[in-house]
Amino acid sequence: MARTDPGFVSRIVFLLLPTTPHDKKRPPTGAHSLFWLSIFFNGATFSYMSQPDFQPTLVGPTITVRPVSADDWKDLFAAGSDPKIWEVHPVPDRYTEAGFRKFFDGAVDSKMGFAFVDRANGRLIGSSRYYGYEPESGEIEIGWTFLARSHWGGAANREVKRLMLDHAFTFADTVLFWVGEQNWRSQGAMTKIGGLKREGLFTRALSGETPYFIFEITKARYESGGRTLLA
Repeated sequence: MARTDPGFVSRIVFLLLPTTPHDKKRPPTGAHSLFWLSIFFNGATFSYMSQPDFQPTLVGPTITVRPVSADDWKDLFAAGSDPKIWEVHPVPDRYTEAGFRKFFDGAVDSKMGFAFVDRANGRLIGSSRYYGYEPESGEIEIGWTFLARSHWGGAANREVKRLMLDHAFTFADTVLFWVGEQNWRSQGAMTKIGGLKREGLFTRALSGETPYFIFEITKARYESGGRTLLA
C-alpha cells in the first residue's frame, strides 16, 4: 500500500497573483503577470518566477515594433548607415558596416531587440531594445535606439517610446535611459517625453569609459500624466 512520506515534502505553496481584468485585487507593484511557485523539500526552498515577455510585437497607429531577426540585416543597415544619425552618439562610427554589424548582432543576440516597421510601406526605419531587467528593484532599460532621418521631427519617436513604455510598465516600475554626455539630441528628446535626469554622470563596463547621463521615467509619473507627452 502506497503512502506519502511526510519527511520528503514538507509543504507545497502555490501563490497565483491575479492578472485578469476581472480580479478585484491587483498584484503588488512590479509583480504584474508574475507568479511564484515555492516548493519546500526538507526545509529547502525552490522558487520559480515566470519571465516577462521581453520581445513582444507592439502595434501602433503608424509603426510596428517587432522582434529583430538575423534576416533584417540588409534593410536595417540601409536605415542606419547614415552618418548624421550617429554624429553626436558615443559610438559615431556605427554607420559603417563593421560598426553597425556589432550593433546589429548585439540586438539579435540579446533576445530583447526590436526592429521598427513603417506600417505604410513595410520599410524598416529603426531599432531599439530592452536591457538589464532587475526584478528586485523593478527597473529595466530602454536603449540602443535609432530612427532613420526620414522619421525625425514627427511623431515616430514618441510612438515607439509609448509602445515600449506601455509594455515595460506591465512588469517594471522604472524605465531607465542611458544617454551619452555629448548626445544633446537624445537628451532633448528625453526631456520632451518626461524623463527625469539623475544626479551626476555614470559609466559602466558595457559602455567603456564614456560618461552617460541616466534619465528615468517611473510608472507612477507615467500614468499620472507622462504618457500624454507621448500622444
